[in-house]
Amino acid sequence: MRSWTLGLELVLLVVILCTTASSGEKKVVCYLGSWSTYRPGNGKFEIENINPYLCTHAIFAFVGITYQGGVNILDSWNEIDKGAFRRFNELRNQNAALKTLVAIGGWNEGSTSYSYVVNDDTLRQTFVKNVVAFVQEYGFDGFDLDWEYPAQRGGADTDKAAFVKLIKELREEFDKYGYLLTAAVGAAESSASISYDIEQLGKYLDFINIMTYDLHGSWDSKTGHNAPLYAGPADETDSEKKLNVDACVNYWLSQGAPAEKIIVGMGTYGRTFTMSSTTCAIGVAAAGAGSAGPYTRESGFLGYNEICEEQSKWTVHWEDQQKVPYACNGNQFVGYDNIESIKIKAEYIVEKGLGGGMIWSLETDDFLGQCHGHTFPLLTIINEVFEN
Repeated sequence: MRSWTLGLELVLLVVILCTTASSGEKKVVCYLGSWSTYRPGNGKFEIENINPYLCTHAIFAFVGITYQGGVNILDSWNEIDKGAFRRFNELRNQNAALKTLVAIGGWNEGSTSYSYVVNDDTLRQTFVKNVVAFVQEYGFDGFDLDWEYPAQRGGADTDKAAFVKLIKELREEFDKYGYLLTAAVGAAESSASISYDIEQLGKYLDFINIMTYDLHGSWDSKTGHNAPLYAGPADETDSEKKLNVDACVNYWLSQGAPAEKIIVGMGTYGRTFTMSSTTCAIGVAAAGAGSAGPYTRESGFLGYNEICEEQSKWTVHWEDQQKVPYACNGNQFVGYDNIESIKIKAEYIVEKGLGGGMIWSLETDDFLGQCHGHTFPLLTIINEVFEN
């Protein structure tokens, strides 16, 4: 009788372990741009709009750094007075498996202050202590480093090595409390080779959010796609042929990043151009940034929600070599991701044996369900691919 019950216990244990491994195999990392609370109309996004079951990890963006090694709350009215930190972490009351993190940095923070602190041993150690205290005080599960970028944009040549010192020291402190330590990193070889000791990042970080988007934009002289999966017919030079998701992922793998720690970034938005003519194609001359959208109100940028709500105004094309859509409206061009291209990218993540996918960001998906009959269509398709 005992041998039968022991056998049953072993079977049940195997079932439980397999179920856990299946459901938790791929990470779905969701960034929230906290400033979206100030957007008008249907673009206004509140924490309560988040579906906590669609993310394994949710990251609140952003806090900043001070020259004294402190963590700077950038919008105290939203984060503290309106309780954004508290409300964000309370998402775990709905989904106990959800992990919440807070990200420091972002494009607008630049690099100078980070370089100043991290290259000074005393300031860096002060910063590490302040980060731990911050995570403890506000109840996050971890901390995400989004320094854009070490050794660039006002940084120093010593930043690459200093960044490793920082993550090593944070790792040592975080391990005492079981906190998660992650980073968002520049994807392309041209940037990553300057900023990161990739093998060391792979050693100390829990996972690495590779920002495989913004690979083309209005800073270019010709139209290009925000995040092509592969190189395309308009890519003429060797450097252009490296500006795609696959090339970026392969570079990070070649430099020692563990596949299971690579989280592939996917944009819930498009980069826009004003074309010099009305010839709708990737690789044609551009006169500058495209017109701003009604919610994000940023030239050169449209959220997926802004694109799909005005779908009838756009003529949509598919670039089969790059596995992405693009669309035109008169002299306006947008290269973006839709449900089909996101599905293909999620399948790519599975086929490559990578750690999961990340979206930037929640508030520009179709979070109100205006276009497809359900909320968060881009985030949903990622989950469906990973679950299957």
